[in-house]
Formats: sequence, C-alpha cells, structure tokens
Amino acid sequence: MAQFIVRDLEEDVKQRLKRRAERYGRSMEEEARHILRNALKQSNRPAPRLGSRIAARFAKIGLTADLPELHGQPARSADFDE
Repeated sequence: MAQFIVRDLEEDVKQRLKRRAERYGRSMEEEARHILRNALKQSNRPAPRLGSRIAARFAKIGLTADLPELHGQPARSADFDE
C-alpha cells in the first residue's frame, strides 16, 4: 500500500475531518481514505452533457417534453418579442 503526507493542511480542515471521522466511527486516516476513494469513483463517471443536466433540473418542476437536440446548428440569440 502506498503512503503520502499532506503538508500545510489548514487547521479548520483538519478539525472538520476529525469531526467527520468521529461522526462515522472512523479514524482520521480511514476517513481520508474513504473520502479519496469516493471522490475518485465519481471522477471515473463521464460528466452528464449539458442538455441532460438541464432536463434533469427541470424534470423536478414538471418538464415532460423532450428537448430537441441542436448538434451542429449555429448559435443564435434569443428572441423575446414573440
């Protein structure tokens, strides 16, 4: 197993890590490993595309229609006069 040292860690970060470790019944070292593992698991997932993120956000308020795909179309400004 590899080891590394974290230098110049701010005191408030250390205290928050300590409190979090206590909350979950882990040592600070184990809590740091847990945080790193979870952060790297999430980084392996591809980020959702913008359209998917927009649809997910509006789905909570009742968006049911599909949003059209606009791949390869030139950008145009919004027309608010209609």
